[in-house]
Amino acid sequence: MEVYKESKRLAIIVHKMTLLLPKFELFEEGSQIRRSSKAVTSSLVEGYGRRRYKADFIKYLVWSQSECDETITHLDFLFETGSFKDVALYNSLKVDFETLSKRMNKFIQWVERDLNNYPKEGS
Repeated sequence: MEVYKESKRLAIIVHKMTLLLPKFELFEEGSQIRRSSKAVTSSLVEGYGRRRYKADFIKYLVWSQSECDETITHLDFLFETGSFKDVALYNSLKVDFETLSKRMNKFIQWVERDLNNYPKEGS
């Protein structure tokens, strides 16, 4: 899944970025954004593992998208409070997470509409 690859890539960038935050943010907002960015990927993985059960799959995909949107909020807080000052990286991450959220929304819509029509593994 492309959304998985992108979410993992972004979580690694966020993790590395938070290590450069002021010390007082490492365990406050830094911890929050690390957890939410990694939860995007882990929720995708957990949902994919439950793909046999469409409702569970969708539930985890929605959680994943919610974590993506939460990550954007933490990113905004860090930037707007001046704790994160790299304008280029902020803009890049914000655009990338917004794009990922939109792609995840389309994926959720596809699963809701077409998952049962998709060939099963081993078929």
